[in-house]
Amino acid sequence: MTRPLSGTTALVTGASSGIGEATAVALAAQGANVAIAARRRNRLEALAEQIKAHAVTPLVIEADVTGDAQAREAIDRTIAAFGRLDTLVNNAGVMLLGPIIDAPIDEWDRMLELNVKALMHCTHAALPHLLEAATSEPRYVADLVNVSSVAGRLARAGSGAYNASKWAVNAFSESLRQEVTKRHVRVSLIEPGAVETELSSHNRPEIQTMIRQRFGNIERLQSNDIADAIVYVVTRPRHVAINEVLIRPTEQEG
Repeated sequence: MTRPLSGTTALVTGASSGIGEATAVALAAQGANVAIAARRRNRLEALAEQIKAHAVTPLVIEADVTGDAQAREAIDRTIAAFGRLDTLVNNAGVMLLGPIIDAPIDEWDRMLELNVKALMHCTHAALPHLLEAATSEPRYVADLVNVSSVAGRLARAGSGAYNASKWAVNAFSESLRQEVTKRHVRVSLIEPGAVETELSSHNRPEIQTMIRQRFGNIERLQSNDIADAIVYVVTRPRHVAINEVLIRPTEQEG
């Protein structure tokens, strides 16, 4: 049986763990050749073995996409290996929470560099190839999926800088959607709530305690739950665009 993404190529950033890792495997299961980009090569190589099990070709790209040059190189290497790019999943990101008052400014800089600028740079480099893929077989449509957050919709105390970075992603995505939708490049936002990943472990110890107090008693989403949503988005018929998906754990109120 022909799989829906057979003959296509996907690039997933932040693929070494969590949502990115699960998404890369899920896209491979649908028949896509998958380029996987992140900083931790050992994890990418282990992921490549999982992808091979789905009888498609993986490409390992060790890169820090916060730099424009490495973001463009990731796109260029994908094109060199597969000759096309049909799906870009901008998943690389960091969540550094805490009050705005007396905040470590370097944390803000890290979030803006990765959550916003890296996403924009990857998108800019990928767009010519996505537009070209949308004019050709096998699907005559291409997909740009930006992984945002419920924090891009709901601002709360203790999350101000992270909120700002994700609101920027949402605004950028909607503006771009309006530019390219008539050319059959679909721009989709995925907005997860609390997900069981290593994302919160990057925070200072006192902030990790705050996160546990906020979400510790609820059953969190798993990475595969988000990967399932991304696969749903990119496997819709050409005339169907899923522009925004907000996914919370059932028990999460806000």
